[in-house]
Amino acid sequence: MDAKYVRKDCVKRMSDIEVVDLLKHESFYWEQSYQHIAGIDEVGRGCLFGDVIAAAVILPQGLLIEGVNDSKKLSAKKRDALYDVIMEQAIAVSVGYADAATIDRINIKQASRLAMKRALDDLSVVPNFLLVDAEKVDSDIPQLSIIKGDANSQSIAAASIIAKVTRDRLCEGAWEAMYPEYGISIHKGYATKLHRAQITDLGATPMHRRSFLKNLEAEQQTLF
Repeated sequence: MDAKYVRKDCVKRMSDIEVVDLLKHESFYWEQSYQHIAGIDEVGRGCLFGDVIAAAVILPQGLLIEGVNDSKKLSAKKRDALYDVIMEQAIAVSVGYADAATIDRINIKQASRLAMKRALDDLSVVPNFLLVDAEKVDSDIPQLSIIKGDANSQSIAAASIIAKVTRDRLCEGAWEAMYPEYGISIHKGYATKLHRAQITDLGATPMHRRSFLKNLEAEQQTLF
């Protein structure tokens, strides 16, 4: 997108800032003539319920969005605001999903990779290079896996925000409406005390990850 549309309260050009740590990886590969770098991340890996969701984001060269960081470190309000800025400024954004049945069939690690692959394949612009949060995506495109990538790369952090907001909105909207008695909008599918109690009382839904519930069932058996 044209830089003249950048929101000045949220975005600065790289030349205005002396040190830009979150662009260190991007800058290195831009200098190697990789024009379109996609950051890729996933959320929902540890949940008992619902899809694991990944996002892929390509941002313009030299663009720094203030406040972008690991989505887990941001408030919901801040994530929502940054989601809008990222969607406005990105060259391309896409989201990929892997549902509970897929997670149970191929395991969460492979399902996370599948969601990442689906997000990558759905980008409207084909990237030249990939920055991936602690994973490897099944692709011939050159890539770099970065440990704690969402805290060390703006592109990955932007992807984590898109994925997190997308999943939270499903939890608060469609998934909550499908299973209102489970409190999905509150715990977002994680193994909270409330969620475990609801599963015990009501049983698992088709969107619960059966492979994840084995530990919960074992815990219950030791109580009686």
